[in-house]
Amino acid sequence: MRLIAALLLAATPAWSEGERAGDFDYYILSLTWSPGWCEREGDLRRAPECRSGADRGFTLHGLWPQYDFGWPSWCHGGGRDPSWTDVELIAGLMGSADLARHEWRKHGTCSGLDADAYFDLSRRAYDGVNLPDALQSLDRDVTLPASVVEDAFVEANPDLDRNAITITCKQGMIAEARICLTRDLEPRPCGLDAQRDCRMPNALMPAVR
Repeated sequence: MRLIAALLLAATPAWSEGERAGDFDYYILSLTWSPGWCEREGDLRRAPECRSGADRGFTLHGLWPQYDFGWPSWCHGGGRDPSWTDVELIAGLMGSADLARHEWRKHGTCSGLDADAYFDLSRRAYDGVNLPDALQSLDRDVTLPASVVEDAFVEANPDLDRNAITITCKQGMIAEARICLTRDLEPRPCGLDAQRDCRMPNALMPAVR
């Protein structure tokens, strides 16, 4: 029984809290399919980004420092909390100021950057990805294999290797596209623990509102 428990523990993704800022191997750029988040959570919260006419497809969830296996969070020495100006400038990409503050505290503090530089890097990472036009303007609900979403990103970004992107699902819906990047924001293979593609053949992708 002890051997089985040890093997299970070894197979579990490793993460930690309170690590030293700046100690990580690469980034994950996490992009949320906003219409799906709205159906799962946002509508109940009456989130402004879920209103009709919001015109949001993939939005910035965050830029997450990662280890080759596992990830740090809530790091020490991450600098002051972002100013109101910092938050307002990035909230347009993320959907809310609350999310921006949360992402700074949980992930940004691990980057080794101050808040202004971290949000600037997050913006540059987001702007550096070509979001598939057909998805960003999706005008009806569709069900599709999650692999089709990955195909669309690879087609729109010729430098993006399939090992550098993973598509996740939640509650039967396309949830996020996660793209692995070097510290210089170049695509790179994801760590093995991050290569967990959704394999649903009929995931729901709600239309852009």
